[in-house]
Amino acid sequence: QVQLVESGGGSVQAGGSLRLSCSASGDSHSLFCMAWFRQAPGKERERVATIYTGTGGTVYADSLKGRFTINLDNAKNTVYLQMNSLKPDDSGMYYCAARVPSGPCSNPSAWGQGTQVTVSS
Repeated sequence: QVQLVESGGGSVQAGGSLRLSCSASGDSHSLFCMAWFRQAPGKERERVATIYTGTGGTVYADSLKGRFTINLDNAKNTVYLQMNSLKPDDSGMYYCAARVPSGPCSNPSAWGQGTQVTVSS
């Protein structure tokens, strides 16, 4: 089993930046991929970005390309989401997720508790 703990959420004005962190513990050596999802009130959960731990390959939601960057520090078992040029529509609860040992990253096997991001206009 993998445990995920997020941090770094908060409130920021439009145009600002935030960096989210997610630390993995437990069976972290079996991580296949890690991802960030977000969910705003009344909206469906959306996968924001994915990183594959073996190759470092990344996938982003089309609407976020160029503003968000996901990266992984393998030594620390920590994944980051750098969010720039934030917009009010980026507000929501952001969740870290992971797939262990392998399988579709769209269907994670572990979830963090979430961290709130609020972007004011």
